Amino acid sequence: MTRYIDFLKKAFSGEDVDYTKITIRSAVLLLAIPMMLEMAMESVFALVDLYFVGHLKESGYAIQTVGLTESVLSVMYSIAIGMSMAATALVARRIGEKNPEQASRSAAQVLLVSLIITFILSLLGVIYAEEILILMGSKPEAAAYGKDFTQLMMGSSVIIMLLFLINGIFRGAGNAAIAMKSLWIANIVNIILCPVLIKGFGPVPAMGLTGAALATTIGRSIGVIYQLYHLLVADTQIRIALPYFVPDLKQIKGIIKIATPGIFQFVIASCSWIFLAQLVATTGGENASAGYQTALRLMMFFMLPAWGLSNAASTLVGQNMGANEMLRAEQSVMKTVKYNVIFMLVVSLIFFLLGDFLVGFFTQEAGIKDFAKNALHIMCTGFIFYGIGMVLINAFNGAGDTWTPTWVNFFGFWLFQIPLAYFLSKHFGMGPKGVFISIPAAETLITIVAFILFKKGKWKTVKV
Repeated sequence: MTRYIDFLKKAFSGEDVDYTKITIRSAVLLLAIPMMLEMAMESVFALVDLYFVGHLKESGYAIQTVGLTESVLSVMYSIAIGMSMAATALVARRIGEKNPEQASRSAAQVLLVSLIITFILSLLGVIYAEEILILMGSKPEAAAYGKDFTQLMMGSSVIIMLLFLINGIFRGAGNAAIAMKSLWIANIVNIILCPVLIKGFGPVPAMGLTGAALATTIGRSIGVIYQLYHLLVADTQIRIALPYFVPDLKQIKGIIKIATPGIFQFVIASCSWIFLAQLVATTGGENASAGYQTALRLMMFFMLPAWGLSNAASTLVGQNMGANEMLRAEQSVMKTVKYNVIFMLVVSLIFFLLGDFLVGFFTQEAGIKDFAKNALHIMCTGFIFYGIGMVLINAFNGAGDTWTPTWVNFFGFWLFQIPLAYFLSKHFGMGPKGVFISIPAAETLITIVAFILFKKGKWKTVKV
């Protein structure tokens, strides 16, 4: 027991470890434990908001607004993930080469490029918030109700970007503990502020749905301040000095080369989810839309920790390739796959057995609950394949081979999932259920294709 406690302390400590030398099992677990907890905390943001807004008077409008806004923000998340993917690949490779100064310079350049892109998109989101909600399938009265929430969430996109990106930098360096702690701090603040700002407390007026957005923004901002302290001030392996932010065109070109397909990779997936959300709203109405969004938030609560576990493959592939340990890089991926399959099997059982209880925690409206339970039961049939697929995708990305998963996603989501969802829901009259079925079907296909390409081994030849 003492040995396991010491291992957990080491995982949470944030101390520097050479992941190219210790056992593969220890390397995966030391990275995966804080990464899973980090991603669990990211998913808590959406669930906390959903819980409190689900108990507002106009809960149907509120849940739909939160869900549709999150769907739109997923495009912003895609950019943040794509840029953090570049940061992780570059930093991991430089750390594997035992060159922390160059790793820090690369991190600074990724931050510079990301902030410029995010500012422009954030401004557009604030200006056209109501129009975006209507475009997503929301009725005009529901869009007017949720406009302030969407404006505030879109306006805080820079904070979202920094939170994802800086954590990607620390993950690349192998310091997943700092990334985890920043999300814990942000979530504690959000959990405290949500009921205060939504319902009001003492001199603080009740802000309703807008209060949820404000609480989330403040929580994330404090998390970013913690990150910046460790990035700019504290004595860590990655420490950025101000001169590192001077634009370096050669580095920026390298970043864009990795990040652009990485961004497309997740924009492709996000746009598919947006289309599915719009299809559910138009074929099933408000109850179906709210139920689907509830199911998605629950699914992501468990998916994000699995994604965190799969991030261990990204770091280990990058660092081992930097150390020219190709066999160890591949073995690390297979070990991570094994652990993620076990995790996703447990999640599938939870959804099958406790779906009704989990949905009831967020809403008691019968119409919404029925759609949410149906969505959960169908989507979880593909969870094991999803768990394998996300590890393989992260392995490609960690190697800097961001084009392969981009094409896999394009084929799986746009050429398969979207047409399948459309035909099942409309031409075969299945409505929202047809959309739900298309999700595990697409994830299974993506995983099979990704596994075949991973075994071919082209990713081992990528230079970054």
